[in-house]
Amino acid sequence: MTITNLQDLGALVEQKASGDITGLADAILSGAVILDASDVHIEPQEEQNQVRLRIDGLLQDAFLLQNATAQNLLSRIKLMAGLKLNVEDRPQDGRFSLGEQEGQHVEVRAATLPSEHGESLVLRILNPKRLLKLKDLGLREDLLSLFKKELAKPNGMIVVTGPTGSGKTTTLYAFLREVTKPEVKVVTIEDPIEYHLKGISQTQVDEAKGYDFASGLRAIVRQDPDVILVGEMRDEETVDIALQASLTGHLVFSTLHTNDAVGTVARLQSLGAKVETVASGLNLIIAQRLVRVLCQACKETYAASESERKEIEKAVEGLKGKLKPKLEKKLMLSKARSCKQCNSTGFKGRVGIFEAMNMNGKAEEFILSSPSVSALRKFAVEQGMVEMYQDGILKVLEGITTLQELQRVATMEE
Repeated sequence: MTITNLQDLGALVEQKASGDITGLADAILSGAVILDASDVHIEPQEEQNQVRLRIDGLLQDAFLLQNATAQNLLSRIKLMAGLKLNVEDRPQDGRFSLGEQEGQHVEVRAATLPSEHGESLVLRILNPKRLLKLKDLGLREDLLSLFKKELAKPNGMIVVTGPTGSGKTTTLYAFLREVTKPEVKVVTIEDPIEYHLKGISQTQVDEAKGYDFASGLRAIVRQDPDVILVGEMRDEETVDIALQASLTGHLVFSTLHTNDAVGTVARLQSLGAKVETVASGLNLIIAQRLVRVLCQACKETYAASESERKEIEKAVEGLKGKLKPKLEKKLMLSKARSCKQCNSTGFKGRVGIFEAMNMNGKAEEFILSSPSVSALRKFAVEQGMVEMYQDGILKVLEGITTLQELQRVATMEE
């Protein structure tokens, strides 16, 4: 049976539910991969288990499983992930591999959690086809050129910021693919390793054994690397070692949880970094979010309302040169419809919206004056930074996404 949407998957699961549990598990997992779901949620309720798939960042109801079937499925998944079958009163985490995609195995992270009606199970699908090249991130031409220029530098730090699920890891892996060459030594420390890349050395945090980001980073620096990826900077020691590495001949990539690019400087200082080290160590700060892409099979155009036009005019007001769009008198936008190809959502796939603060000499000098976040934002915009919401507006005008979808994930700075 060919799976093209959630209804097809539900029908296949109904066929398999009365058969062997191995076949049912295979059907659910292969269906999730085909539908490009990032997660499968199996949530126990009083009489049945609700199964939901996260597709394009949003959870969608898929089908229901009877409790007995769901319990057998849980046991099967636990067995595959190396979890203890007799442990039901505390969380467990495991991992297993499926078939190959693009020459690499699709890996699945399994996490159980005790709940009122049994164990809740979440399966994170790590599909290697989500590994993108730099040119496939959805970057504007000027941003693509800037990123390539910064990635060609021998030292300094590039920080990617944003909340959980904003695509930071995808961007970092695109950076790794861009810089990986036989003559370049690349070492990573991650928590956990999400995708395995050829030509680089990847290590994983194991805090139970005392191998955390800080201790791992200290060891990595002694491995004579050219490029270092630190999965996340969480504490003062990790920040200090990473910044020092960026100042001593290493190109360092890392992530931070901040809402925007300019907030990164204050966040690093709150983690104990000195303003002088931050100013001289940082090369580029990137903030990003993911917006859903309109389904090309069913999207349609319409004339923008007066309020939508005013919103767009306000957003693009500060853009300069080639980036400033010329708005037609009758402004046409695109909107979502519904078809089988997009599971009746009107969207298929996601793309990043970005803002990037280039830490050139002027920016370094300005940061040394310890400006407020608002003052730093004003400075960055004056220096040509396109804000994340503005980047999203440009994608709205191109018909890539909708204004409503952009407003779901980002807001315009006042």
